[in-house]
Amino acid sequence: MENELRLAVLIDADNAPRTALREIMAEVAVYGSATIKRIYGDWTAPNMGSWKPLLLEHAITPFQQYSYTTGKNATDSAMIIDAMDILYSGNCGGFVLVSSDSDFTRLATRLREAGMKVYGMGEKKTPKPFIVACDKFVYIESLKAAEKAQPPAAGKSAKKKAPAPAEAESPALSVQELIAQSVEDLADEDGYAYLGDLGTLLIKKQPDFDARNYGFAKLSKFIAALEGFELDERHNAKYQGTQVFVRNKK
Repeated sequence: MENELRLAVLIDADNAPRTALREIMAEVAVYGSATIKRIYGDWTAPNMGSWKPLLLEHAITPFQQYSYTTGKNATDSAMIIDAMDILYSGNCGGFVLVSSDSDFTRLATRLREAGMKVYGMGEKKTPKPFIVACDKFVYIESLKAAEKAQPPAAGKSAKKKAPAPAEAESPALSVQELIAQSVEDLADEDGYAYLGDLGTLLIKKQPDFDARNYGFAKLSKFIAALEGFELDERHNAKYQGTQVFVRNKK
């Protein structure tokens, strides 16, 4: 698309799982066009060889960064310096920082101060400061789980059922409160909030909010599985489609 957001994808090879690279790049495509794709690490290390076929598959450029001192992560510094160079080049409108390292917290904050959109991707062990420094943060475990939950190909039977509402409700009690309050913030005179606006507000309040964290591919299905909410589908003649609205049950 002509107005698609141009993104710089910067990957910390020391703190990113290589087995999830395909899912990571598929997720990036949701947010915009990956104009720059770079990965940083010490490629002379024996354990880095398995990255090569994956990088070729996704046309990601490896950047060499030697580990000058034991216990110090030189990769962080190289990635941060490159990010600032890209920022000042003016060629991108946003960044995707793939790492579970809190050292990139200040970088994310600085990029957002400069008007950049910042998406973070990391494992669930990622420290909270880095998560909240991003506009949106996606857990890599959720991407992997969503991939495994895709419908089977024709002729194959599904082996795993979708999570039942009760299974989703238990770990989501505090999230349910977050949703209820956000619905209240956006509600019209009838108490309804547009689902699209609700999703945007939830991510603003909690950057790592994602329905996939609870086993659901879409926010509407997650909310429908929770107690305490009413969904209303309305036909929109202007856009030739259906819009979903949410209301807290009285």
